[in-house]
Amino acid sequence: MLELEKLNEFVDSHGELQRGRGLVTGTIALSLAILCFLGVLVFHFPQYLSTPELRRSYSVDVMRMVLLAALVIAGGLSLVNIIFNRSRWLSSFAFLLVAAAALLGGHKVPVNDFADNTPYIGLDWFILDLLGSSLIFIFIEKLFAHRKDQPVFRAEWQTDFHHFVVNHMIVGFVLLATNLLVHKLFGWAANDGIRGWVAGLNFWVALFLIILVADLVQYWTHRAYHEVPLLWRLHAVHHSVKSMDWLAGSRQHILELLITRTLVLAPIYVLGFSKEVIDAYIVVVGFQAVFNHANVSVRLGPLRYVIVTPNFHHWHHSQDDEAIDRNYAAHYAFLDYLFGTAVKSTKLWPERYGVVGDYVPNGFFRQLKFPFVWKG
Repeated sequence: MLELEKLNEFVDSHGELQRGRGLVTGTIALSLAILCFLGVLVFHFPQYLSTPELRRSYSVDVMRMVLLAALVIAGGLSLVNIIFNRSRWLSSFAFLLVAAAALLGGHKVPVNDFADNTPYIGLDWFILDLLGSSLIFIFIEKLFAHRKDQPVFRAEWQTDFHHFVVNHMIVGFVLLATNLLVHKLFGWAANDGIRGWVAGLNFWVALFLIILVADLVQYWTHRAYHEVPLLWRLHAVHHSVKSMDWLAGSRQHILELLITRTLVLAPIYVLGFSKEVIDAYIVVVGFQAVFNHANVSVRLGPLRYVIVTPNFHHWHHSQDDEAIDRNYAAHYAFLDYLFGTAVKSTKLWPERYGVVGDYVPNGFFRQLKFPFVWKG
């Protein structure tokens, strides 16, 4: 029980991990062990725990090798810490999870044929995105940190992680809902002639166009979230984050997620972009959504007037007077300069982040109900 209490206190805490006590390696081991255990569950129940659109794209054999490597690393790190009595309470939980994953079959769990139309949650998408995002962006943030004193586990990281988990787990519901809304609301606008012309465009021209179309919709939708009080109730949740990093962009109310994705996907569907172009767009939007919130000091010189960078988007999240209701674009910064909403400041970076007045509560469930109970 004492070990469990220590683990709960550790998860509820924030700040820099002390080096030399096994906390860093123990945290890595526990994180990988949890993902490994979840990965084994996905292998056992792929029809319910994997995303159909995603599982068609990756190789099961490659996923087995990734799972094996993660099991070896997590098991090795935790075992070393246990032997040398370094944060044994933390590493013991990691080792138990590794052992449980191995007993359940580990990377050798057979995947047989299964139905493709079952209800599901996107556990595989959560595992892969968390593993990939944390490996890439924590590394980048350590190399090119803007706020060098900001720890990986900064204040309120738990809230943003809860948003990350939920938004990934319900990916099936989001895809189903947005596809249904797009077809019901905008199906009448599809024109075979236009769709055929767009589908035949050069790949790079089409990629530029799909990002431009999506960002124009994103710009005006985003601007509406700021200028329409009813919509601001939803968007204030996203703006309540006080520390910018790779996890900060995950703080988003589920209703805002549904509305925005439906409106952005509508012109993409109506215009009929090819699957290859849409796949490339998804990669671009996925990277920028994380990178532009990251704690990295990147401005890109003159290109910052064309492409949205972390510096550009950090200003959008600032409480500084000159930053309020500015820098709406998600991909092309020139849209804000075109429409007169770009930040004008003599400072290179903003000073403070969050909602002016700090009236949005912390905690996933409190933020989920906030738009419906706020008296502002």
